[in-house]
Amino acid sequence: MLDLSFLQIEQMVGDFLLPFFRIAAFMMSMPLISTQYVPKTIRLSLAIVFSMAIVPTLPALPLIDGLSLTTYLLVIEQMLVGVALGFSLHVMFQIFAIGGQMIANQMGLGFASVNDPANGVSIVVVGQYYMMLSMMLFITMNGHLIMFQTLAQSFSVLPVGVSALTHIDFMLIAKSGTWMFQSAVVMALPAVTALLIVNVSFGVMSKAAPQLNIIAVGFPFTMTLGIFITWMTFSGFLNQFERFSAYALAFAGRVIIP
Repeated sequence: MLDLSFLQIEQMVGDFLLPFFRIAAFMMSMPLISTQYVPKTIRLSLAIVFSMAIVPTLPALPLIDGLSLTTYLLVIEQMLVGVALGFSLHVMFQIFAIGGQMIANQMGLGFASVNDPANGVSIVVVGQYYMMLSMMLFITMNGHLIMFQTLAQSFSVLPVGVSALTHIDFMLIAKSGTWMFQSAVVMALPAVTALLIVNVSFGVMSKAAPQLNIIAVGFPFTMTLGIFITWMTFSGFLNQFERFSAYALAFAGRVIIP
């Protein structure tokens, strides 16, 4: 029969719970897994299984007091690390949502919003289609496994017990918004430019022939042409997704400073 003191039990619980908080925060903020499609019990179970697999490989933590302020600060820091890693990938998927919004506005489908059950928000149909396509490609390319690997490597780069506030590049996270909007514009630029030329042409026609009902003629034509242009641009969608995903995965590795 094992003879364990209260301090030893407290230390064993701390050795498991502190990494668990980082992993659980990552599971709750990571795309695909953090959506409402995946129940919270499944996410919690994945976090527990991942913690049981990785905790034995981690070095033992120094003696901690479960009721001290230092322990609560460690818990908050581990949660910040997990959320930072999960958020770094959310930026990539929002590129396709914003790019789809730009294309839909130019097509005249900006009002055609549907409820996104995964995130609980309203999004235009074009953006929803782009996001679904990007998620399927991400799973097909084993991007979720790379994120799990990045999470496991974070314990080597930033071990539990080291202050995370000085090792998280918050400025890099803030600057990711610039990359997100730039990439969305680059993705939507071909379709937006083509549709802009069409709208300008209809504007010239309305001045040349005021009796022509541009709304009755232009809206169906612009929408049909927008769908055709979107279909034509799918040939380069994979190359764009590979560039964006490679940058996003590398960005997730740079969020934590050694």
